[in-house]
Amino acid sequence: MTTTTEDFSREVLAFKLGQEEYGIDILAVQEIRGYEPVTRIANAPDFIKGVVNLRGVIVPIVDMRIKFNLADPTYDSTTVVIVLNLGKKTVGMVVDSVSDVTNLTNEQIRPAPDLGGALSADYLTGLGTLDERTLILVDIVALMSSAELLGFDDRIGA
Repeated sequence: MTTTTEDFSREVLAFKLGQEEYGIDILAVQEIRGYEPVTRIANAPDFIKGVVNLRGVIVPIVDMRIKFNLADPTYDSTTVVIVLNLGKKTVGMVVDSVSDVTNLTNEQIRPAPDLGGALSADYLTGLGTLDERTLILVDIVALMSSAELLGFDDRIGA
């Protein structure tokens, strides 16, 4: 008797931070916007750039280069904010650029190594391989639900 495995694929939005390419579940993405100035919040962690009013919703903006301890961020014409809808929570994340939306099959996803540092294995779902590209797959819901962000939301009333 032959058993077949269901071919599972996952649709991810690919984005760049420095030289690395990351991927997040497309279902968490509400919209992609150009970077615009934010309202700073006193005593916010460095990686929280501030907040924006998005159609009546106050949205905290997280700079992912700062969050992941990468080089100092620069903001130019390719810098974008990916607005995430995480259930009852809306968060924006600043990235260098967005590449594309792609499908990854089970065969293209490898287990994530423990890289240590700011991006712990708790937030990684694997590494996606596409020809010569490797996407670092991030569990964006878990990352944006971390205690440091939840505590910040309490302070701004989000």
